[in-house]
Amino acid sequence: MPRRAAIAFIFVTVMLDMLAVGMIAPVLPKLVASFTHGDTASAARMYGLFGTAWALMQFLFSPVLGGLSDRFGRRPVVLLSNLGLGLDYVLMALAPTLSWLFVGRVISGITAASFGTASAYIADVTPAEKRAGAFGMLGAAFGIGFVLGPALGGLLGGSDPRLPFWVAAALSLANATYGLFVLPESLPPERRSPFRIERANPIGALQLLRSHPQLLGLALVTFLCSVAHEVLPSTFVLYTTYRYAWTAKTIGLTLASVGVCFGLVQGALVRRVVASFGERRSLWLGLTFGALGFAWYGLAPTGFVFWFGVPITALWGLSGPANQGLMSRLVSPSEQGQLQGATTSLRGVAGLVGPLLFTHTFARFIDPSTRLQLPGAPFLLAGLLIACALPVALRASESR
Repeated sequence: MPRRAAIAFIFVTVMLDMLAVGMIAPVLPKLVASFTHGDTASAARMYGLFGTAWALMQFLFSPVLGGLSDRFGRRPVVLLSNLGLGLDYVLMALAPTLSWLFVGRVISGITAASFGTASAYIADVTPAEKRAGAFGMLGAAFGIGFVLGPALGGLLGGSDPRLPFWVAAALSLANATYGLFVLPESLPPERRSPFRIERANPIGALQLLRSHPQLLGLALVTFLCSVAHEVLPSTFVLYTTYRYAWTAKTIGLTLASVGVCFGLVQGALVRRVVASFGERRSLWLGLTFGALGFAWYGLAPTGFVFWFGVPITALWGLSGPANQGLMSRLVSPSEQGQLQGATTSLRGVAGLVGPLLFTHTFARFIDPSTRLQLPGAPFLLAGLLIACALPVALRASESR
């Protein structure tokens, strides 16, 4: 199986996973509400619990899947994750009670934790100097799923809120079946490492990140950026509705443009920029644009001015693949799965911390009793977090 075709399959796997997650997003709150008999407050609390449980499963199981992929290979983990995700969507489509739906969401968080394994596959089959570009393609897959998923889910959910679950199940199962015939193993037996439970957990996984000062610094950059990213899903709709009185249509189009711009940067620009400037300078450049972009969002006086911040913020997308490329150089081939699982766990922690941090910040700075009225405070805080990541990145990558 040619390397290019294998990478294409991993790209499609990540894209379909994000597409499925995106399709569920517009209809899951409605499905939860259908079990609460019109009690909006109860529905909101339950939906928040669903989100927390999903992020918690990502945090807990990303290192487990990474460790299993280092022991048994990437192929079985990727394929079983696709199969489990497909079967889980069937369970959620048929869920007769809220409890069953919650169980399905928990399983979804576990099976969707395979992104780290997909990244490890890319690290296995890509030369070190080209990994940033390959990781950028995975970021582009995220962008495509982010753009198309919610739109498709909203369209399908208009007739039946359970229909997107069936379509998501079909996509995941079809991908698992296709991969069974075409996806080769990327990690040969001689490069595998034993599965150790003390390292296949979030706390143990951090030991790998502490094994090298540079690796720990770059991991901190990942965490700060992941927390900052949570400002978009947690407060974007609230902020633009409150400050600019945007309609659902305007919000949807703007989010789509954000996804398109990020996809273009990661799919088309990362390879060229890294080839010209190297991973270290690309990381610095991306972080600088990220901090400026979020500051622009937070200070933009009108919706029209806000839109000019979209391409600026999209250039932040240069930093993630460059950072992944740098980190992948610091561990052995037999530890790539553990590394990617550990970084995915960091993103899971960010998913637990970020929404609470930014929604409370937003609520605080629009409260009539607050002397300083600053609706854009969450975005300014996100920009500050990225700005704090910049000196850490400078120090951690200085000898690369």
